[in-house]
Amino acid sequence: MTVSDLPIGGRERPSEPQGELVVVTGMTGAGRSTAAKELEDLGFFVVDNLPPSLLPEVVRLVDQSHGTDQPVAVVVDVRSGSFFATLRTHLAQGIDGRRTTLLFLDASDEVLVRRQEAARRPHPLQGSGRLLDGLTRERRVLADLRAEADLLIDTSVLNVHQLTDRVAQSFGTPETTRLKVTVISFGFKYGIPADADYVADMRFLPNPHWVPELRPHTGQDPDVADYVLSQPGARPFLDAYLPVLTSVATGYLDQGKRFMRVAIGCTGGRHRSVAMTEEIAGRLREAGYEVRAVHRDLGRE
Repeated sequence: MTVSDLPIGGRERPSEPQGELVVVTGMTGAGRSTAAKELEDLGFFVVDNLPPSLLPEVVRLVDQSHGTDQPVAVVVDVRSGSFFATLRTHLAQGIDGRRTTLLFLDASDEVLVRRQEAARRPHPLQGSGRLLDGLTRERRVLADLRAEADLLIDTSVLNVHQLTDRVAQSFGTPETTRLKVTVISFGFKYGIPADADYVADMRFLPNPHWVPELRPHTGQDPDVADYVLSQPGARPFLDAYLPVLTSVATGYLDQGKRFMRVAIGCTGGRHRSVAMTEEIAGRLREAGYEVRAVHRDLGRE
């Protein structure tokens, strides 16, 4: 952690994000959107480009609809203009008793110019002048908020994954930063799940559909599960596939990804894929992951 990552404002940094209000601001191109997306993944209710005058009302509505324990993050930028004076007043007075953290994202002018040029977007304050002129005006407008920030992160030398990791370190909890795995069974006849990160095909195993006493049941039935798992190749596949998934899961966390979807397919999504999905989900739980088993096509036949 560098000096620029340390809390520098007058408000004490809360130790827990539950019920917290995080106000995200900073220079254009410094990573506000990336920080907001990471806060959303951490369970925050996120509102982007909010006029500061509406901040108390948004918090009140979230309190009513989601409860006061729901953490909230709002993103405000230089387009709010003179409304920044309102924001500073709200931050000084507090909002509905919530613990408030002002997160300011900054970067060097050289880096910000390069990022804006790569995005092919004009700066909101450059007018008819140069991009650098817009950045100079923006720094002047944001100078007081930068000085009052509770947490300043300089993103000049950070990539997207490093920035999300800094945000997770600052606002995440062991619960919100755990990898969440969904193992979903499906039938190839109905199509492969479009959002799957990994797909495995169980059609190499004998089909319980052709066993009369098993056909009416599903892979959630112990007799069907025992039949599938006892077939040659079933447990060797599991023993080989689980280390792959855990290795990928470690890499996902290193890269700031906290969601992984594993699709397990068979012909109709009723027997083999369901039994193997339950087994894979169980093994991943034993390994310490937060896992949800979903059977997409169960009951379609």
